[in-house]
Amino acid sequence: MIFKKIKEKFKSLNFIQNYRKIYPYVKPYKTRAILALLITLPIGSMDAVIAWVLKPYMDTVMIEKSVQATSLIPILIILFSLLQSLLNYGATYLNTWVGNRITMDLKMTLFKKMMRKDPAFFDKTNSGEILFRFNNDADTACSGLLSNLKLFSTRLFSSISLIFVLFYNSWQLAIIALIVLFGALYPLSTVRKRIKDLMSKNVVSASAILTHYNEAFSGNRVVASFNLYDYQNKRFKETLRQMFKIVMKMTKKTGLLTPMMHFIISIGIAGVIWLGSYLIMNNQLSPGGFVSFITALLMLYHPIKSIGTNFTNVQFSFMAMERIFAILEQKTTLTTPPNAKILTSVENVIEFKNVTFGYTPNKPVLKDINITVNKGQTIALVGNSGGGKSTLVSLLTRFYDIQNGSIEIDGTNIRNLNLDSLRSQIAFVFQDNILFAGTIRENILLGNKNASETELKEAVKNACLDEFIASLPLGLDTRIGERGTTLSGGQRQRIAIARAFIKNAPIVVLDEATSALDNKSEGIVQQAIYNLMNDRTVFIIAHRLSTVRNADKIAVINHGVLAEIGTHDELIAKENSIYASLYQTQLK
Repeated sequence: MIFKKIKEKFKSLNFIQNYRKIYPYVKPYKTRAILALLITLPIGSMDAVIAWVLKPYMDTVMIEKSVQATSLIPILIILFSLLQSLLNYGATYLNTWVGNRITMDLKMTLFKKMMRKDPAFFDKTNSGEILFRFNNDADTACSGLLSNLKLFSTRLFSSISLIFVLFYNSWQLAIIALIVLFGALYPLSTVRKRIKDLMSKNVVSASAILTHYNEAFSGNRVVASFNLYDYQNKRFKETLRQMFKIVMKMTKKTGLLTPMMHFIISIGIAGVIWLGSYLIMNNQLSPGGFVSFITALLMLYHPIKSIGTNFTNVQFSFMAMERIFAILEQKTTLTTPPNAKILTSVENVIEFKNVTFGYTPNKPVLKDINITVNKGQTIALVGNSGGGKSTLVSLLTRFYDIQNGSIEIDGTNIRNLNLDSLRSQIAFVFQDNILFAGTIRENILLGNKNASETELKEAVKNACLDEFIASLPLGLDTRIGERGTTLSGGQRQRIAIARAFIKNAPIVVLDEATSALDNKSEGIVQQAIYNLMNDRTVFIIAHRLSTVRNADKIAVINHGVLAEIGTHDELIAKENSIYASLYQTQLK
């Protein structure tokens, strides 16, 4: 019955399954990991040696009054304890080394997985959840499991050795001790069921706290300009209150374990003392044997009394590991099919054929779009906000896959193209371009890390950055800080344009590239954009219609429908033209 319970316990922990999954991360360091585990064998066993020597010590010194044993046995105990301490240090060092290396590798795998996540994943997931699941869970899983593995393996070997000492001294007392021991451990079988739901809620609350910090960092100017201090503090306080409630519920469900085990063990000690006294009185057990037994029993029971907390931590580690592997086992929907074609250039035409797409089922954002763009043409996408213009160009790069229709480049459906090669042929300049912490040079070279110094200088010149770069003491090697916060909006845009230049892609997408700039900055950036557009197929998304009048085609997309398409002059001359109406409104 007992062994059946233990088997069920291990099964509920998914112990073998989880360790099988994490083994590939342990394998490169298995020699050190095994050594760390083997060291725990003598560490645990030495507890039993100390308890065992007390029997001859008590019987020879306290009963037979032997002077020689008086000095010899204490010295042996000191030597054993010193060796045990040194081995303990070695095991701790090895476990920490192995644990941190595994954590690093696991975080690297998670980061690679996150980098390949579909844009839809980032649309639906807040930053706090990403930080928690891709970073914190790796720490909890690895450090928690390995540190507790050392603890449990040490106590396992210690317990086996101490149980041997118990039976060596008195089999009657040992049976009582073991019955109480299994009785004390039984409540642990309910821990996982108690905390599973609460742990999920705890993850949500912890993620929400991280999100608050991220929002406070990135939105600090909005908070200051709108005096949102009290509002933000109130939201954060509510999240903390929810977190506190969850922690207290978890404590309520698990906090009784340790006191309960302490009480059960106290009953066992009392029973052993009562029966031991009887056996001594009837000369069935020597006083030395009884002292040795009690010492071994206390050494066995003492860590058991606090094992509830450790066991709960192990549960947290296993749950974190399960969340990690749930992420790693998720399939990416945007994949490259087998034998996909490598796109090396755009020779003729880009076609949107009956394209229908929606972010959620049965709610199309784009409906039956048909557009043809020849090589070297510039097409402007205009229309109402939220009409689907940015979505349309996002589909061209397969940030999302369409539900119906097809998008073809030179007659090949983009779903049959190698995904990386497709995106390598498209350069994006967004309204708010992200620059990474580092130098201006590093940010521009993201477009082509193998570019020569000549190509870099040419990109800087074409992006109208040369004068600005010349004014900096460190030039291209000037560090710009996280997200390029030390630069103006126009400077950030021109660095992004230089990045697009150096990529030298045949397709360029300009998504509201000048809408957030003042008139002076817009003029400089517009010149850089004209340089970028030269001899390329260009998609322009713009609200300022004056910037797109020279486009080869202007497509008006309203509420997800292609309302009209033509040149500026054709649409202006068209009767009841939506474009003409918008253009005249903006002129006024």
